[in-house]
Amino acid sequence: ASDFVPPAGSVVAQHGQLSVRGTQLIDSHGNPIRLRGMSLFWSQWGSKYWTPDVINWLKEDWNVTLIRAPMGVASGGYLEGMNVQKSMVTKVVDAAVRAGLYVIIDWHDHEAEKHTEEARGFFEEFSQMYGHLPNVLFEIFNEPLKESWHDDIKPYEQEIVNLIRNHTDNVIICGTRQWSQDVDVAAEDPLVGDNLVYTLHFYAAYHKAELRQKALAALDKGVALFASEWGTCYFDGNGTLDLDETKLWLEFLEQYNISDANWAINDKEEACSAIIPGAGDGEGSWAPEALTDSGRFVRESLRQPLVYWPAPDVAKW
Repeated sequence: ASDFVPPAGSVVAQHGQLSVRGTQLIDSHGNPIRLRGMSLFWSQWGSKYWTPDVINWLKEDWNVTLIRAPMGVASGGYLEGMNVQKSMVTKVVDAAVRAGLYVIIDWHDHEAEKHTEEARGFFEEFSQMYGHLPNVLFEIFNEPLKESWHDDIKPYEQEIVNLIRNHTDNVIICGTRQWSQDVDVAAEDPLVGDNLVYTLHFYAAYHKAELRQKALAALDKGVALFASEWGTCYFDGNGTLDLDETKLWLEFLEQYNISDANWAINDKEEACSAIIPGAGDGEGSWAPEALTDSGRFVRESLRQPLVYWPAPDVAKW
């Protein structure tokens, strides 16, 4: 443990160290907790928003309790500019810690099993650096593609889980097959370890009831899920928004107490961006007019008080 004290009244001051019990994320008092927040955009392309000002604004104005820092690995990310990427992650994590927020360090890769050595080096360093803080969650494989869970994804993740566990018991978010949808497959053949959650990603204009059924099957097997990335739009980040389906998804997350981070704080010209191109910068303090339809909807959702369900209505889904 450390002598670091999170700011008074902050979510981390209230809830402290997180762990997993059955299907639930649990706080230091043994109560279920649900984190809600925003994902930044790929570090190599969305860097202007990777600032302390943005983190603070999201806390104050958007009411987030969680920030996700998706560090790009391929395509001009960590594999090509390791030190640049590490310093960006450090800047965001340090800002989140100062603000008393929870923060996800995300190895944002689609082929992590091909970059095991690099991932080992990164998580060795970052779990030593931040593993003593209650704020930090480690996401070790953003979105696997169609590799085999048993033969490719799971062995990589087990190796990284074991390595992180040498330094910290903090929650680890484990990616699942098919762009982090096949949570039911992972639940049939789970990783070994404590405080593990499995990644469920959805884009509401495309992923609907069928994916919720997969999520229910995984929960039924007793694993915990975490929606570390989701969008109001189509899975390529674009297309039309489906806010009705989004509302269904958010109700589902609420009922099953699944934490979430929306994609994404960025102003790229695509439907899932929260900010209109050129309308808001890395200083935060964005006017409502600077936000896209998606950004306004998600901000409004995050500003609502959290509801904890005593027992989910299984029949509904």
